[in-house]
Amino acid sequence: MKTYTLAALLASVALPGMAMAEELEVTHWWTSGGEAAAVAEFAKAFDATGNKWVDGAIAGGGDTARPVMISRITGGDPMGATQFNHGQQALELVEAGLMLDLTEIAERDHWRDFIYPPSLLDSCTVDGRIYCVPVNIHSPEWLWLSNKAYADAGIPVPTNWSEFVASAPALEAAGKLPLALGNQPWQSNLAFGAIAVAIGGLDLWKSINIDKNMEAAAGPEMLKVFEAAAEARALAANSTVQDWNQATNLVLTGEAGGQIMGDWAQGEFSIAGKVAGVDYTCLPGLGVNEYISTGGDAFYFPKLDDPAKEAAQLELASVMISQQAQVAFNLKKGSLPIRGDIDLSAANDCMKKGLEILAAGNVVPSGDQVWSPDTQTQVEDLMVEFFKSPDMTPADAQARWVEILSANI
Repeated sequence: MKTYTLAALLASVALPGMAMAEELEVTHWWTSGGEAAAVAEFAKAFDATGNKWVDGAIAGGGDTARPVMISRITGGDPMGATQFNHGQQALELVEAGLMLDLTEIAERDHWRDFIYPPSLLDSCTVDGRIYCVPVNIHSPEWLWLSNKAYADAGIPVPTNWSEFVASAPALEAAGKLPLALGNQPWQSNLAFGAIAVAIGGLDLWKSINIDKNMEAAAGPEMLKVFEAAAEARALAANSTVQDWNQATNLVLTGEAGGQIMGDWAQGEFSIAGKVAGVDYTCLPGLGVNEYISTGGDAFYFPKLDDPAKEAAQLELASVMISQQAQVAFNLKKGSLPIRGDIDLSAANDCMKKGLEILAAGNVVPSGDQVWSPDTQTQVEDLMVEFFKSPDMTPADAQARWVEILSANI
């Protein structure tokens, strides 16, 4: 396949006296109100370069969108850019030579000097070459609480997971759903992952997920995590919504006490005009172990074998990582920026909490960065079954979980 240097690509669309623009289709799964408002900031910034963002949103979340994206790329119908999560989701596509190498532009613009934490760029790197641009840090381990629901119930807003569990009877007496949980499979897995660090602690999480310590995975401290997950299962027993943002809506309207969800929930609160610390409360690490996992989103650029479009792809990569776009996008998305050199004085109380945790270095890699996609899928399937099966004991679920992890070390 042809290769082009950055200079040659730019020259191909920047000849003197010529003003040529390129259309790039960008596929992603950001379709909720807050997500759409955020991605529109990227589109606006790219359009300002004279090129044209062609939006290719795919409804249904990442589990629905990723197979479509992969099928198009491998089937010879690539888009200009596509979203994946940080980690190994696009590794096989990179290894197959289907993704554009961004190393030259990353070195030109000194990405390693400002991307924080460095593990974000490491996740984009294969054999020393950079193939994606990280655009945010999304931490899924937050408990979002409705101040209105607790005011209606006549009790204080909880400050940690134990207080939240204890508040359930009062919420139910006031006609509130204690815990809103959507029926998309990944939501059960997200809730379990949040509980794992909150209840088990950082050391246990690292021992299991980084050191692959299966004795710890099968031990009594991890059993406490599964017992807490069973508590969450009971609190969410009457939750009937499907999508994550529908569950968030139950919280922001005061119909539910809380939701375990990533910081992207802030986008929904923001677009509804809700104010952090006034209308809702956020507890990172469920108010027990405050930390940030370095999950989030990155964009890859499939090879198009077209110098003009490849130049536009490189320009889009530069736009996405620019200071201006990082501020505009992340303030609306509810996520944290991947740059450590920008001013976020406009951040709300919850984003400031996240920034403080990040600055303190209380970070762990996301599950996508430490386990293969196949392992992640198997664990997700188990969590869906566990949350839908009240008769599955915490001990039984733990045993099956250890079997999955042990088989994939």
